Amino acid sequence: MTGHEGHLMSVDNGRGAALVQLRAWLAQRELPGNSRLPPERELAEIVGVSRGDLRKALATLEADGLLWRHVGKGTFTGARPTTEIDSIAVIANQTSPAEVMRARLVLEPELAREAALHATADDIRAMRLCTDGGRAAETWRQYENWDNRLHRTIAEAGRNALLLSVFDTINAVRRTVVWGRLRNDKLLPPADHHSFGDHDAIVEAIENRDLSAAASLMRTHLQRVQANLIERHQAAQD
Repeated sequence: MTGHEGHLMSVDNGRGAALVQLRAWLAQRELPGNSRLPPERELAEIVGVSRGDLRKALATLEADGLLWRHVGKGTFTGARPTTEIDSIAVIANQTSPAEVMRARLVLEPELAREAALHATADDIRAMRLCTDGGRAAETWRQYENWDNRLHRTIAEAGRNALLLSVFDTINAVRRTVVWGRLRNDKLLPPADHHSFGDHDAIVEAIENRDLSAAASLMRTHLQRVQANLIERHQAAQD
């Protein structure tokens, strides 16, 4: 086993243990729907796991529909209220994939700039976990999950609840559009997939507190994504 594989296995074990412990804690309390959980730092101490592993466990339960998060308010048990889902659907019906990409190009470079200013060592470790996970992905879906997690981790590192809320809205709308599902016939990202190097460079700039480089690299990365999506969309129409 290589050192890289050992690192990923250790990370996966930590994340898996956190998920098990969080599920057990929730089961013991039998909390009613829409109950607010303690803040992340406090909950990590209660459950006995690192804050980084707790975040991944919370994200897993949220993806399973067992929790939902509202930026600035906290994390709640149960499924997200219908009113919030409906509002995303309304926005999605009024926009297009091209508009989503333009919105990302406006917002995410500035989020990367904010992350370079405010990111903690834990944030950087969480970003590295995502880049490692993306490279080790065995399917496009696994890669996309790590990619989504990386971009949100960068957004979280900016420590701005309002900007994070805007990011979450754009991301929720993005998941409903068609272009994001367009893939070639390959089962997983190629070893030279452009995003691997892009992501590494963005995280390095954030770690080095290089605000301008972080923003510029994020913009270039999203422009590459935009060009690839347009190319695949046009190919699908032929």
